[in-house]
Amino acid sequence: MIEIKNLKKVYNGVIVVNVPDIHIKKGESVGLVGNNGAGKTTLFRVMLDLIRPEAGQVLSNGENVAGHENWKNYTASYLDEGFLIDYLTPEEYFYFIGGLHQQSRAHVDDFLAGLTDFFNGEILKKGKYIRDLSKGNQCKVGVASCLLQNPELLMLDEPFANIDPSTQFRLKSILKDLNKNKGVTTLISSHDLNHITDVCDRILLMEKGVIIKDIATSSSTLNELEEYFGVGQIVSAKTNIDIEENH
Repeated sequence: MIEIKNLKKVYNGVIVVNVPDIHIKKGESVGLVGNNGAGKTTLFRVMLDLIRPEAGQVLSNGENVAGHENWKNYTASYLDEGFLIDYLTPEEYFYFIGGLHQQSRAHVDDFLAGLTDFFNGEILKKGKYIRDLSKGNQCKVGVASCLLQNPELLMLDEPFANIDPSTQFRLKSILKDLNKNKGVTTLISSHDLNHITDVCDRILLMEKGVIIKDIATSSSTLNELEEYFGVGQIVSAKTNIDIEENH
């Protein structure tokens, strides 16, 4: 489904992404891990044609994402709150996204009703603009908007950061269902090794812009990653992630 060929991205004379060849098959669940500055988010942004590489290409179903549009019809992504329209309420935003995909308000309402546990009473009918939500709840809105699009390819950057443990558990359940039961191809970046090895069948370890390991997830994968980053340590200098609560 995804092919990356001879991809290079350079900032200020420094190569920040250097990926000669990666293939991701349809229906795979792939995790991307690495320290801060490894190039994970930059790689995602190139894959989504948000920034252009100096060399190489990203193919989605055989089509170069740069300068083409078809891949956008089956791809949903959430990298950060910049993907949201923060002066809308969550309901307004969901209706807007649904409308882009020819979904009626009734259809959107039915879909959102299925996310009651995921929202945990913190998103809908609160009379708040998205900009006034906590980062964790903004993430919930972003992820839910992706699910609403019924994508074939889902890309999420750090979806487990800032959300509470109960929501992390629910999100993992959603992602597993999408991949195992609905065949959605998922690419997830995360600093949390436990979560990423739990939901992904394949792990790409990135360091200084290079994919240095491509691991099929097994019972030993978590230990292998912990050993690489330092036993018992989470992949990041941010070992203590503040969980924001929306009061």
